[in-house]
Amino acid sequence: MTHLWSCIVGPRLYKIYGKIPHHIESHVYVPNALEKIGNKIIQGLNILYNIGFYTSPFLVLSLYRWEHFTNSSVAKCGTGLGLLLIVALVFRGIGRRLNPTYITFMNTLARVQLNRPSMEVMRPLREYEFDFSAWPINFDWSDAEADDRKPRVYVDRGLARRKGGIINHVMMLPCQVMAWILTFLIGKQLVYPGCIQLLQVALEQYLLQGREKLIREQSGLRNKVTSRDGNSIDTMLVDRRERSQYPNGKTLVVCCEGNAGFYEVGIMATPLEAGYSVLGWNHPGFAASTGSPYPNQEQNAVDAVMQFAIHGLGFKEEDIIIYGWSIGGYTSTWAAMNYPQVCGLILDATFDDILPLALPRMPSCMGSIVTSAIRNHINLNPGDQLCRYFGPVTIIRRTRDEIITTDETQLRCNRSNDLLMKLLRARYPELLCIKSCEVLMQWLSEDPTFQGALINEFGVDGDLCSTLLATYITEHGECYPFTIGEDMTDDDKTKLLLYLASKYLMDFNSSHNNPLDPSYFRKPWRPLTDSSYVQVD
Repeated sequence: MTHLWSCIVGPRLYKIYGKIPHHIESHVYVPNALEKIGNKIIQGLNILYNIGFYTSPFLVLSLYRWEHFTNSSVAKCGTGLGLLLIVALVFRGIGRRLNPTYITFMNTLARVQLNRPSMEVMRPLREYEFDFSAWPINFDWSDAEADDRKPRVYVDRGLARRKGGIINHVMMLPCQVMAWILTFLIGKQLVYPGCIQLLQVALEQYLLQGREKLIREQSGLRNKVTSRDGNSIDTMLVDRRERSQYPNGKTLVVCCEGNAGFYEVGIMATPLEAGYSVLGWNHPGFAASTGSPYPNQEQNAVDAVMQFAIHGLGFKEEDIIIYGWSIGGYTSTWAAMNYPQVCGLILDATFDDILPLALPRMPSCMGSIVTSAIRNHINLNPGDQLCRYFGPVTIIRRTRDEIITTDETQLRCNRSNDLLMKLLRARYPELLCIKSCEVLMQWLSEDPTFQGALINEFGVDGDLCSTLLATYITEHGECYPFTIGEDMTDDDKTKLLLYLASKYLMDFNSSHNNPLDPSYFRKPWRPLTDSSYVQVD
């Protein structure tokens, strides 16, 4: 009975990879008839549950109006579905118990669970693809050294709650309640469509194929990392430190995916093609990662991933590049803000604040509710967090971006421009005068093919600007914000500001969702190649 019970509650097995280092052909696990029947019933009940969850308001209203709807009918329906689930589990358990391949897998899993899952202990289990819920924990946030479990830096997210007095707060209460309900029911799903279970069911085979490709072709290692709030984060590591054919392999790129992105089919491909070691991870609530992609869970997830990279894998903080795409700019800027000694931060197709993007896409009559929902529950503000990071940065702007823009026909409306402006204002405040800002916005509005002509028109001398920055750092140190520009004319401020903008911003002639060309992936620019940036409180 013990073996039967373990088969009933055991994880679903999908594929056997075989001896991966020896490149033995993988094969799909074939369940017998009883297990197939059980799996089909359970899968159907799961789909039914998800449909019911997302349509629950309409379903409750329909049942309320249905004249034959009674408590007894609900009890009968629930009992019937419960019995069907029990029958499915029993069928699945008996089928697995009679399958020698599954029994071999369960014995391997049991042996690993008895020991601390080191790389050597995990090796036999890595030959199987199975439900991630049963995967042993490879790294827990509490495993980090005590001095790294320090309080983290946060940008204030409670402004909307504290505005006004008690009377104003009471008057706004209905709006805030409605904002919370809409955030829970549809807001989170609109901002992070990748967390929708039905979408994940549809993408299941594509994610499985992408994961197999990373494991078999890139020698990827899957690991489970648990965060401060107890979520299990699914990660994929491609470690090239010991491979001489990859000169960039000693640098690790931590990838933060977009709102419908998964590491299996996401941005990991770009730094891999560029020859780096890469660590990908899925947002809470995405694929095998547990939880929901609310800001606090996102922060805890990327914090645990960074701790895993430093303490679990042995990479130095200064040998890590953080790479964020689209909404992944939120977690990547948060990580950079809290790990300021990283080698650099690359933000691809990233916005400064989600609210200006959300308001035009919703009915105008819902403006106050949308604002309350964003500011209180999903306040994604990469721009404010970027202002707290003082290391090397590259902002990649998609010139045909249709997502992070308020008007896709106007390049000046791309929110990457606002992200760049916040960065320059935080680091070089004295350079931003009326004239320099006007010229910079003109430069940002130009097609990249004409930007060089505008720089020449204003007589920007790259060598002179570089010398000015080097001289300032020599005399005043490396702490931001720089006061360079205090004694400059408006023309000189404009020239230096254009030079800095051209160094921080890189244009990629593409729409939002196209993969980034590997030639664009490089270590971010810094004024002095041997300088190390110091964060100022």
